[in-house]
Amino acid sequence: MSLSQSLQQKLLQKLSPQQIQLMKLLQVPTAILEERIKEEMEENPALEQGEEGHDDEFEPDVVDETKEDEFEKDGSEDDYDQIDISDYVHEGDDEVGDYRLKDDNYPEADENRTIPHKVETSFIELMMQQLGMLTISDEKKRVAEQLIGSLDDDGYLRREIGSIIDDLAFRQNIETDEEELSELLLQIQQFDPPGVGARNLQECLLLQLERKMDQGQPVQLALKVLEKYFDEFTKKHYEKILRGLGIDDDE
Repeated sequence: MSLSQSLQQKLLQKLSPQQIQLMKLLQVPTAILEERIKEEMEENPALEQGEEGHDDEFEPDVVDETKEDEFEKDGSEDDYDQIDISDYVHEGDDEVGDYRLKDDNYPEADENRTIPHKVETSFIELMMQQLGMLTISDEKKRVAEQLIGSLDDDGYLRREIGSIIDDLAFRQNIETDEEELSELLLQIQQFDPPGVGARNLQECLLLQLERKMDQGQPVQLALKVLEKYFDEFTKKHYEKILRGLGIDDDE
């Protein structure tokens, strides 16, 4: 059932037979209404036509509840169907359609709508993925996994190499040495992001600059500063650095 039909049915249910008769009379032109009154008076002599100027004799009609009940019982349902309420409602479901078009107002769609979750790869997972691309033995891979597991949240390796060697020996029964561990660490330091696996800030900056060697002399000069004058650099002793390198401010 459309919105207009449903509203029409509700309005009709609220109209009494007297209201229906009144609405029908209001729709009749005055001339035709007077003609009908004359016809009723001719057919029913008991009716009398009131004269103008006798307002003091006019008394409001008192509705007899018994007659009203009889009228309601005898009233035909056809009277309800003759009322045109098209002026009060719009045909069709346009209003419902407009509602649905605004902000996707579909209850079922709202219930079934799922919120996509962003899948993020953790730092350790990223390291393990890159480790899987290396061509090394299974034993060396286990050693490299121990190194990756020893990295902190910032990607630094702050643990001593000797401590990692001990962990491998006691927990995984893997014998290794500092040389093998250092070689694997150099491979891990080539992973992304640049600087991962560094043991301090100086090494981290150097690893990042080494990825930019193709950018020419400025990068090479920066590497010299970090390698030879890192302490002066952190303390902002730039004049001392310039004198040591034999360059001026422009360079």
